[in-house]
Amino acid sequence: MPTNETGTRMTTEEEALVRANDRSHVFHSWSVQGAINPMPVAGGLGSEFWDYDGKRYLDFGAQLVNLNLGHQHPALIAAIHAQADRLATIQPALANDVRGELAALVTDAAGESFAKVFFTNGGADANENAVRMARLFTGKRKVMAMYRSYHGSTSTAISLTGDPRRWANEPSDPSVVHFHGPYPYRSPFYSDGPEQETERALEYLEQTIVLEGAATIGAILIETIVGTNGVLVPPPGYLKGVRALCDKYGIVYIADEVMVGFGRTGEMFAYQAHDVVPDLVTFAKGINSGYVPLGGVIISRAIAEYFDDKMFPGGLTYSGHPLACAVGVATFGVFERDGILAHVKDMGERVVEPILKGWLEKHPCVGDVRGVGLFWAIELVKDKATREPLVPFNASGADAAPMAAFVAACKAAGLWPFAHFNRTHVCPPLVITEEELRRGLAIIDDALTVVDRALTVADATTA
Repeated sequence: MPTNETGTRMTTEEEALVRANDRSHVFHSWSVQGAINPMPVAGGLGSEFWDYDGKRYLDFGAQLVNLNLGHQHPALIAAIHAQADRLATIQPALANDVRGELAALVTDAAGESFAKVFFTNGGADANENAVRMARLFTGKRKVMAMYRSYHGSTSTAISLTGDPRRWANEPSDPSVVHFHGPYPYRSPFYSDGPEQETERALEYLEQTIVLEGAATIGAILIETIVGTNGVLVPPPGYLKGVRALCDKYGIVYIADEVMVGFGRTGEMFAYQAHDVVPDLVTFAKGINSGYVPLGGVIISRAIAEYFDDKMFPGGLTYSGHPLACAVGVATFGVFERDGILAHVKDMGERVVEPILKGWLEKHPCVGDVRGVGLFWAIELVKDKATREPLVPFNASGADAAPMAAFVAACKAAGLWPFAHFNRTHVCPPLVITEEELRRGLAIIDDALTVVDRALTVADATTA
């Protein structure tokens, strides 16, 4: 009979009960309810989790790219225990020590341009409230966001989202304007390199601002590095150009750092590697690895001062929840004590980047690799010359079979991948060891060989 990490015996009856309760009573997000069969998870530790049969999986998606410090980190668990023993909860209208301490740590990490933090329960409501602040501050309602983006599933956030998850939620906020961001591998501007991509993307963005009416646009909301929709690292100068356009036209620049903030790229915040300072920064996920729900908006001094004599019409019952904030404070301690940022940069530069770039030559199915730190995408194609995606955009059912086969091969070998459309992403917990990272990449390497063979068979069949 299998046991969990603590040696407790797990029974098939326990697994059966978990599965039965889930299928009978849990309504899952982004799912056809009758078509799913979620795997019951028995436990996790560090960069791994396991099922009730004791099969272990390397967590190469850090769950939803939020488990930055891994499963069951002892410092984070201890912070929850200590805070629960002292003060489990308190309403946000009252001052609280860990809430204030965490806000100070966050603003210090963000830079001297920032003054305050508005805490939320997660990334979607962080983006909702950042937009609300920008609209009030500028007196202008329109907000611009990229087509290749995800900003959350609440009403304004899903309107801002560019990917297909928006479609079923329309009609949405009519004051949202979508635009194309840079994507050198599949350039919407027919560019021949990163520099030209920056130039043409910024020219297009400015034209869109002018045609939409700069006097009507309150904010531009951008994922510093586009996350689920491709790990699109902005080419040199792009974010500085966006900042310049915002300054020119009186627009608030909101950086969505929900996925890339708190060490994912080897910087505390990803924008800090691009010599740019936003007006508002949204965060969640890595602030406390999702141990207790928490997000927020980091507010520039100018916008914070605007509300010194004006009410902000927004609030949440659990804003700055003490349990969540205590884990956030502990997270900063772990980052400093264990050199997390240096570890992420080292693993990205010395391990991930050379291995992935080697796959460009090794695997016929690998069209592009891109990323930074422990945040990478491998884009799979049917044909390197034409760059035809391995599966169609937003594929499902039989059309998605090649990616489904890749995912199945990874899971069979003990790796839980993060896959989206024709890509798989490398975004494990930031505490992953070099041995674990190399082992996980070797599993992906083997799974890519499965895709290569399938393409060879398909070519032979159609020849």
